[in-house]
Amino acid sequence: MWETMYGAHGVGLAAPQIGLSIRLFIVDTVQVMEEDRKAEGIKKVFINAQVIEETGDFWAYEEGCLSIPAIRGDVERPAKVRIRYMDEDFQLHDEIYEGLNARVIQHEYDHIEGILFVEKLKPLKKKLIQRKLADIKAGKIVEDYKIKFVRT
Repeated sequence: MWETMYGAHGVGLAAPQIGLSIRLFIVDTVQVMEEDRKAEGIKKVFINAQVIEETGDFWAYEEGCLSIPAIRGDVERPAKVRIRYMDEDFQLHDEIYEGLNARVIQHEYDHIEGILFVEKLKPLKKKLIQRKLADIKAGKIVEDYKIKFVRT
């Protein structure tokens, strides 16, 4: 999953995005932190995660998604997230994350809950991206990473 995520220039990837029906996602925000803030980033595996609490002021940030290429939009999310999860060694953790780390965790957690960021966009933005979403669904997209289309 790390290779897939880095190959698509992502900062997170959830197992459902690559066709696995398991509650696992990975996050690497270290790579996008300013040089003097690298230590604030995280590179972790989250297994069977459960969001315990989301707190703080909502703030908007432009998000994109490897599952929905070429679409970006402002999503409002709470500033903090408390999450319980197991790491790759199956050690249990209960931690609080803030800022960009919280945002990426919330985005990837949504994937294991079956939610895409476009569902959280404001109504006008949703309306504006309908054609792009239809093109993606029809496989009319060119991206520099491999995409699997499931026809329904």
